[in-house]
Amino acid sequence: MNCKFQISHLKFLCAALVAVALCSCKQETPEFHLADLQGLWLENGSKHYVRFTEEQADQTGYFWGCEWDLNDDVTEEDLVFHGNGWFKYNLNKDQLLEIQRMDQDWADIPKIYTVTLLDDKHLTYHPKDYKNEKISFTKQ
Repeated sequence: MNCKFQISHLKFLCAALVAVALCSCKQETPEFHLADLQGLWLENGSKHYVRFTEEQADQTGYFWGCEWDLNDDVTEEDLVFHGNGWFKYNLNKDQLLEIQRMDQDWADIPKIYTVTLLDDKHLTYHPKDYKNEKISFTKQ
């Protein structure tokens, strides 16, 4: 009886150690690089373009970007410089923060995305709280 008691305790101890080991494993947050993001991107299956520029927007580390959609007969040349269609952006590890500029009242609207893929040809991200809403681009 004593032997069975020790074996059951040993099994419990092993299970507890495995659980602690699994819980203590840290998932590394992927770190993507700004240089890979900068450039012209085309959303897959559409005529929606996004350009992440190297031009600094302010002293806090944001850069300028812009977007347009040829389906709406809007080209990059149609955009009012740093107005509607323009946004400030920053990339921190896997978090892409875009602050959309609106012409009316110059309101700024923040949008946060989680980047899941970024290399020299592909960009995929989703709105921070909507993992199933993936948005994919190819670099032009």
